[in-house]
Amino acid sequence: MKKAQFKIRLEKLKDQLRETDHAYYTLDEPVMSDAARDSLKDEIEKIEIQFPDLVTSDSPTQRIGGRALGKFKKVQHEIKKFSLDDVFVYDEVREFDARVKRFLKLKADEQIEYICELKIDGLNMSFHYEKGVFKRAVTRGDGIFGEDVTHTVKTIKSLPLKLREPVDIEVGAEVFMPTKSFERLNSKTSETSKNFANPRNAAAGTVRQLDPKVAADRDLDIFCWAVYSLKHKNTESTENTIIKTQSQMLELMQKLGFKINLEYKTFQGIEAAIKFCESWHDKREKLKYEIDGIAIKVNRLDWQIRLGRASKYVRWATAYKFPAEEATSVVEDIVWQVGRTGALTPVAHLKPVLVAGSTVSRATLHNIDELNRKDVRIGDTVILRKAGDIIPEIIKPLLKLRSGKEKKVKAPTNCPICHSEVERKEGEAAIRCTNSKCFAQDKERLTHFVSRKGFDIDGFGTKIVEQLMSEGMITSLSDIFELKSGDLQTLERFAEKSADNLIQAIENSKSISLEKLIFALGVRHIGEETASLLANEFSARTIVDFIEKIKKAKLENLAEIEGIGQKVAQAVYDYFHQAENFQQLERLQELGVVITRRETPRAVPGLSGKTFVLTGGLEGLSREEAKTLIKAAGGKVSSSVSSRTDYVVAGEDPGSKLKKAQELKIDILNENKFLKLVK
Repeated sequence: MKKAQFKIRLEKLKDQLRETDHAYYTLDEPVMSDAARDSLKDEIEKIEIQFPDLVTSDSPTQRIGGRALGKFKKVQHEIKKFSLDDVFVYDEVREFDARVKRFLKLKADEQIEYICELKIDGLNMSFHYEKGVFKRAVTRGDGIFGEDVTHTVKTIKSLPLKLREPVDIEVGAEVFMPTKSFERLNSKTSETSKNFANPRNAAAGTVRQLDPKVAADRDLDIFCWAVYSLKHKNTESTENTIIKTQSQMLELMQKLGFKINLEYKTFQGIEAAIKFCESWHDKREKLKYEIDGIAIKVNRLDWQIRLGRASKYVRWATAYKFPAEEATSVVEDIVWQVGRTGALTPVAHLKPVLVAGSTVSRATLHNIDELNRKDVRIGDTVILRKAGDIIPEIIKPLLKLRSGKEKKVKAPTNCPICHSEVERKEGEAAIRCTNSKCFAQDKERLTHFVSRKGFDIDGFGTKIVEQLMSEGMITSLSDIFELKSGDLQTLERFAEKSADNLIQAIENSKSISLEKLIFALGVRHIGEETASLLANEFSARTIVDFIEKIKKAKLENLAEIEGIGQKVAQAVYDYFHQAENFQQLERLQELGVVITRRETPRAVPGLSGKTFVLTGGLEGLSREEAKTLIKAAGGKVSSSVSSRTDYVVAGEDPGSKLKKAQELKIDILNENKFLKLVK
């Protein structure tokens, strides 16, 4: 792109960000996540770094934080409030450490003492006390001016209205809404108005209520983390004459009666601090409030003073942010991908972007209805989301950034691989290739078959599947088990050792559990959970035994299995009544594939075959852990309550399943009773 094009793009980005900030800060109606907003801001910063003369005073990069709202009294901060610079990878944390050492003129191998604190995802505030009595609460705002929100903050039960000592003090704090309180609030508001997007927005919306009674009904909480100024009665002493470190500052606040977060820790050296950040990646899910990162601060206050501040950020601290689950990118193309069941899925090819800790260059658009509903076009700037191992998906295009050159994608009339006609059955969202021998379908089916959740054949990935199919060496599932090392050695990339290794991996995979075998077949609508249900229902010692049992089952019998349903039952019935499919299964047995016996080392007498339904949140274990305990005890897990349910495990804030269980007089277990039963 030329400079003139960058200038146009920059203005569009700034307009989009202004609109986003107005919705967020002024209307309390966020239109995108913080991570997506940060992604737009990052793009602005990159353009401004490349072309410094394009930087203008109204650029969002020239402001510290959000503007104060007009409906509350504006207050000028006595001490200007600065932000922490965000970093997203550990190398940037190490760069921060190197900058600190250079500024302090320390040796590269010298270890600095850092304090790490959880970064609460809430609303940044300052609380003012005179002679130990609470006087005022002010939002950070733009760092110079904030809003006086004393009337709502005063309703927070954890806020001390009188301290243990008569001091004049200003402290920095985070006002937040605990996760359970947020869920309760949304369950109430959904009946009368629009839900809040997340706990942070709920906290901000609550603090900005004109009526303090509304705030009092919502369960806000606080954590205090900084002393901005401190004077004892009749003295001129300040914070730095009585406390020497950040950790001592936290201890002082606790002594005065402020609520602090106790999960902080001090470390010698940046590598230990990085390990602390790593430890909270998964642990944060068990907290009763949301955090979005770790604040890493130089512990010594005299060094904090020496390091001082840059234009927007303090030099003595940084905020390591957990990998964002949302970001923005540009759609470079939209192609139709053929799946193992023939479904055509629109997939967006994106300008590579870092999201949820990995580089993303593709995102699913699910089906033609979803593509049309979201109106995603080639050339659009879009918000995309990725959480953990979930396939990235596009949330929406940013219409304000359109140039007019974007291209709309039409539904295909032919398969992009085999060029056969496609069809769309009534009531289905998917468009499907009508050719059951389509190369793309076979490739996806075989790749699924050898995948980790299927036969788990080490080294047998998509590229190998495609290569062997192109050479005509495999066309069906059973062909995999007829491969010979000599055959593979004739192919490119296969030497004797690599060929032998793959053949050995195939041989090692021949012992498989029944549920993994069923899953590996790639039957439409059959995931791991349903495969396990079918394995329980049609337990067998051999593949042929399993075929005979499932072929005898009538359609209505399949639909009556707990957790199956009519649509899944039809797919199972159709698959196992096609001669080609059960012939393939018989051939697998002939080639040495055997079903391993299911191990139940923790089976509990009386629970074999019993059906459990989980509802509400459990305090001591996750839902997945509860499911594992049930299965290990010989039970089954269902997602819905019916007359065939044996137990309902009810945690905190259970849903409608509890009411239905009571109506059907099903045994209801609390967490303690459940654990005693299954252990």
